[in-house]
Amino acid sequence: MKLSLNWIRDYVAIPEDFDLKQLAFDLTMSTVEVEGVEELARRFDGIVVGKILEVNPHPNADKLRVCKVDTGDGTLHDIVCGGSNLEVDQLVVVACPGSFVRWHGEGDLVEIKNTKLRGVASYGMICAAVEVGLHDLFPTEDDHGIMDITSFGAAPGTPLAKALDLDDVILEIDNKSMTNRPDLWGHYGIAREISALYDLPLKIFEPYIPEAVEAFPIEIEDADRCPRYIGVKMEGLSVKPSPFEMQTRIWRVGMRPINALVDVTNYVMLALGQPTHAFDADNISDKIIVRRAKAGEELQLLNDKKLALSEDDLVIADSEGAVALAGVMGGVKDSIHDTTESVILEVANFESTGVRRTALRYDNRTEASSRYEKAVDPERCDLALSMTMEFFKALYPDMKVTAFADSYVKKLTKKEIDVELSWLDRRLGKRIPNEEVSKKLGLLGFEVSFTDTHMHIVVPTWRSTGDVGIKADIMEEVARMYGYENFEPTPIVTSFEGTINQLDIDLVRKIKEYLAIRCGMQEIFTYPWMSDEFVAAILQSTEGVLKLSTPPSPTESYIRSSLLPNLCRAVVKNERYYTEFSIFEEAQIFRNENYQSKYDEKELLPTQERHIAGAFAAPSDKMKDLYLTAKGVIENMSRFTHMEGFTFKREEKPVWADETVWLNIYLGDTKIGDLALLSKKASLASGIKNLATVLFEINTDALKPFKSRTNVFSHLAEYPTIEYDVSLLFDTDIKWEQIRATALKKKNNQSYLKDVAFVDEYKGAQVPAGKKSVTVRLTIGANDKTLTSGEIESCANGVVKILVKELKAESRMK
Repeated sequence: MKLSLNWIRDYVAIPEDFDLKQLAFDLTMSTVEVEGVEELARRFDGIVVGKILEVNPHPNADKLRVCKVDTGDGTLHDIVCGGSNLEVDQLVVVACPGSFVRWHGEGDLVEIKNTKLRGVASYGMICAAVEVGLHDLFPTEDDHGIMDITSFGAAPGTPLAKALDLDDVILEIDNKSMTNRPDLWGHYGIAREISALYDLPLKIFEPYIPEAVEAFPIEIEDADRCPRYIGVKMEGLSVKPSPFEMQTRIWRVGMRPINALVDVTNYVMLALGQPTHAFDADNISDKIIVRRAKAGEELQLLNDKKLALSEDDLVIADSEGAVALAGVMGGVKDSIHDTTESVILEVANFESTGVRRTALRYDNRTEASSRYEKAVDPERCDLALSMTMEFFKALYPDMKVTAFADSYVKKLTKKEIDVELSWLDRRLGKRIPNEEVSKKLGLLGFEVSFTDTHMHIVVPTWRSTGDVGIKADIMEEVARMYGYENFEPTPIVTSFEGTINQLDIDLVRKIKEYLAIRCGMQEIFTYPWMSDEFVAAILQSTEGVLKLSTPPSPTESYIRSSLLPNLCRAVVKNERYYTEFSIFEEAQIFRNENYQSKYDEKELLPTQERHIAGAFAAPSDKMKDLYLTAKGVIENMSRFTHMEGFTFKREEKPVWADETVWLNIYLGDTKIGDLALLSKKASLASGIKNLATVLFEINTDALKPFKSRTNVFSHLAEYPTIEYDVSLLFDTDIKWEQIRATALKKKNNQSYLKDVAFVDEYKGAQVPAGKKSVTVRLTIGANDKTLTSGEIESCANGVVKILVKELKAESRMK
């Protein structure tokens, strides 16, 4: 949020020579985070007022003119310009050499230099409003028109910022630092904080006293959603520009001035944080009704967005139908038109959560909804009414109020809190005198009284809507006003009696390091919600999946119950740039599962687990290698991360998996995950067009890390070992684990066999049907001597014989 320091000074007398860095620091330490401080006039350095004394044709260009311009430096300068509205005695904006402008309002800032245009020397540049960033204040329908400031009467050479009264300081406030402070969403709220910080007087508004007029008809059907609604009908108005000072203040903080009727309502919102709205009275049939939307009701907003309303929406209506979305935006029917002469002013209070739901439902966040959803207090309507009516009277002296009503159906009760003084001292870490506490809180609007042991606090209305409600909030108020920097640091004294070994946390880190460093995978991070498209493609059912009541978008309505949908979405995005890659994510998932309560009643309760999942992607002709790589990553994970090992079984095929290439991952008798090739159907439904994808997902909460290291030391071989490859034919249903286990039966104290490893598997024309050729690598050696070739052959033949005998292998060594 942007704030104007000059505007704040309307409400609190900040000294002119006050150190702005100190102000920003004090606000950041006590109230809100000031992200930046900008001296507005610096935008216009080197840009001055010029007076055109002559307008002559350009000798070499029909559309250009050569102007003699007085820029206040005692010299008349020739400036070549193509403006369509150049006139003698006109005051214009001149960018002198060394200043910066934006050509035609586009691109980066460009430094102005003396140059020649079509053979004529030109000093600086006569600017259009868009080139100096002032097009919202000086709009023009002619793209070739220059900025005419004759009406301001400034002397030539006057800096533009001074001529237009733009010498101001803009404070950039981090919105996140005040989401719980609805009182700060306007200049007056910040002024109140500054007043309390430096004990400066704060401006008090005189209440508006309505004239004796007829009651304006207002019906509030939902008092919880609309506690207060003030309606004022005014006649004798017209659509005209607002005063330039009002326009420029609205512009300085990021909004666009429109006309006097609209600008007044926006100005009051920016000043006080209380949104207001003006209806064209001719478009309101008879009365204002605040109600829930009806089934099938539609509304077209000011931004031309047409809504099919929900029955949860609160609307402003007349007897003919909805005319505005309460707290969010007005409708086309009620908007201010060029012919508007009478208006109905709305100063109302709407319940915060309802406004937020409605704004999110239609993706229609506005300046008004951003303030209402922070829980504005209904008492602020009095300030807004007072300021608004003061402006209308000043701008339209002949204006008449013809009807008025203030329907305050649900009064706000001030919060009252009791705080034990001993508790406050203990939490603050020091004793602050009662008198100082009372003064600090009193400056903020709190009413404070003391007993011997307690402090009784009455919270002001602007802090009673959820911001301050418990004694810890009072402690925070005392601490920040006393100054966090004024508390003496106290070292924390503790003792460590034993080491803390978080095996589960260490295991997750080891797994991520294993995948990233040893396996070369890239870690990704995704949002905790899932796209409906990928839910349908991968999960293929929403049973047990939690649905978001206010999703971030209409197509992302489910919270993740698996990491795989978002992984597949990442595969789709990366497929455009890479043909081979592997990614993984470790995060929390959420499910609705049946829970057996102690009363023997089953109910659905959300559960949370940590999962780790990965995706391997490569061209389809590398599908086999891709799957074996993924399987190897899972098989070796336990070895390199020091946890209990996995086994693979084929018990339950995942819905997203290929019909053949899949495995369940088991830890003991418990299934903890899946590994499989993504089926063609699921792949196409996800939008993965050209790559084969292998996925795995493991429940990390179920993993069991070893409590201590189980490594066993073994000497390096003193005598050479031999690697001996043997190729055998096996039935296709024989698994590698069977082959290895059978071969290792030959390994004993008398055997020279050290290890058995897989080399490759082959199926082809040279292999009989129903068979596969498996190449096995035998590691052969002795602990006490170098083996002869005969001893090596004897050991290898022994392994072959046991494989032939037990697994019906056929030797290819003949």
